Amino acid sequence: MGRNNARQMLIPEFGPFAGMRVITSGSLVAMPHAANMLADFGAEVIHIERPNVGDTWRFMPPFAAHGDKQVSTSWAQDARNRLSMTLELDLKIPEVKEVFMGLIKEADAFMENMVWLDKYGISDEELLKVNPKLIIVHVSGFGRPQFGGVPEVCDRASYDMMGQAYSGFMHLNGDPEPAIPALGKPWLNDYISGLTTLFGILAAYVEVMKTGKGQVVDVAQFEANARIMADTYVSYTEANVLRTRTGSKSAAFQPYGLFLDKNGDHVAIGAFGGGVYARFIKALGVDPEYYNFKDCAATPAALSSDKGKELDQYITKWVGEHTAREVVEQMAKFKVPCSKVNTAKDVVDDPHWIDRGDFIKYNDQTIQKDIKAFGVIPKMSETPGKVWRGAPSLGQDTEDILAKILNYTPEQVKELKEKGLI
Repeated sequence: MGRNNARQMLIPEFGPFAGMRVITSGSLVAMPHAANMLADFGAEVIHIERPNVGDTWRFMPPFAAHGDKQVSTSWAQDARNRLSMTLELDLKIPEVKEVFMGLIKEADAFMENMVWLDKYGISDEELLKVNPKLIIVHVSGFGRPQFGGVPEVCDRASYDMMGQAYSGFMHLNGDPEPAIPALGKPWLNDYISGLTTLFGILAAYVEVMKTGKGQVVDVAQFEANARIMADTYVSYTEANVLRTRTGSKSAAFQPYGLFLDKNGDHVAIGAFGGGVYARFIKALGVDPEYYNFKDCAATPAALSSDKGKELDQYITKWVGEHTAREVVEQMAKFKVPCSKVNTAKDVVDDPHWIDRGDFIKYNDQTIQKDIKAFGVIPKMSETPGKVWRGAPSLGQDTEDILAKILNYTPEQVKELKEKGLI
């Protein structure tokens, strides 16, 4: 995946995707997150935003302020390494079509989550005609009708919450009493959809390198969420088991859940399988024969038995007599998975996070200030990613893109500005 030396790239060369150019249009989370994962590892991502409007993500509170300027903390974290181009994306306007198709000719991928493309005059067929090697990625709530589905459902609007609800994921989360589904936060379905999108575009990219042929990738939010729901559907279709929410503890085995320490902090403890359970019982310091795995922990029936309930009560009491740190340290001695339920403050100050370099500083382009944010993952030994620039101000790169990629003259750029198209 080496750099395309024939191109005029606008970003530094680094990472495994050096030379890859991605055009994106849309807003908020899922599709842009996938693009930014590529950008963190060297792809040049040109994000098209409406002039004088911008991506909705720019307006998500809270805001970081510096002097008389402010930036959404969401934008500051998620839009780094991105180029911002303002363009009134309506291909029925000849000048806009010329700019957009010019970029498509120079791109490896076009990614969008605008859903209703017809009104903008954008079609897969025309894009692939202009660039047969192009990867087109559509991200929507319910999928594109070209890949199947009820057209009226495909046409529905969607947000993160809808993906969680429609997939059935939300039905599995929350406490059983009161029976209220829980929403996974923050924007869990959007980020999962983003990672699914990332896999799709990279799979298509490999195919382009092998065959030289582009294709269309369709990502639906509800399907991305469905893919991480383990055996939920097979449990119903093959075992007639309709999974539902069980709260903060597993209904299938124990211990696997949350417990309160002496200070009111939550601690997560998990011991799946006989081997880990045996180590847990040693860490707890109770009789392993009396609290044996089969009778106390191995099945839902064991959990609901008198001895199973007794063990749960003992664990609850034991954790409640210790601090979270003491519980974690004791479980660590016996190799039992355990963690305090951390806050952002906890992790930012945690030596392990710090030593792994998980928090970095970079200059946000809107407030012109170095900010501290979560860094680049995964970590790679030979072609690591990096942040070469903070999140862009609106339209920051428009003139560079037009001049250096499309060879527009200053007079042509000025004309586009005067017409309000950029």
